Order: sequence, then C-alpha cells, then structure tokens
Amino acid sequence: MKVKYDREVDILYIRLTDKAIDESNEDYPGTIIDYDTDGMVVGIEVMNASKRMAKPDSVELEIA
Repeated sequence: MKVKYDREVDILYIRLTDKAIDESNEDYPGTIIDYDTDGMVVGIEVMNASKRMAKPDSVELEIA
C-alpha cells in the first residue's frame, strides 16, 4: 500500500495494489474509487483532503 498527499492540489491518494486501473468512479462526492478489471478496489482518491480530515499529511499505520 502507498499513501501520497499532494498539498498543492489538496488530494490524498491511497494505492492498495499495483494492478492496472480499469475504471474510476466518483462513488461518493469528492472521493474517487479506482477499480481493476475484476471490480476490486485498486486505489482511493480523496479530493479537498484538508477539509475532510484532520491531518491528511500525517499517516498512522497499524498492523495487527
């Protein structure tokens, strides 16, 4: 998994796999979900991230 925050455009992108993106849909306002050819989620893009979350430039990872 890769997480990138671009301050200039205020977009947070979470890439879950390296599979190719086949389709992208704005399933929720301001959130674009990328899917592979099997319909599995490949990535999530959050637009206006600083308005939708407290610290988009800080990521805490917990593995259990």
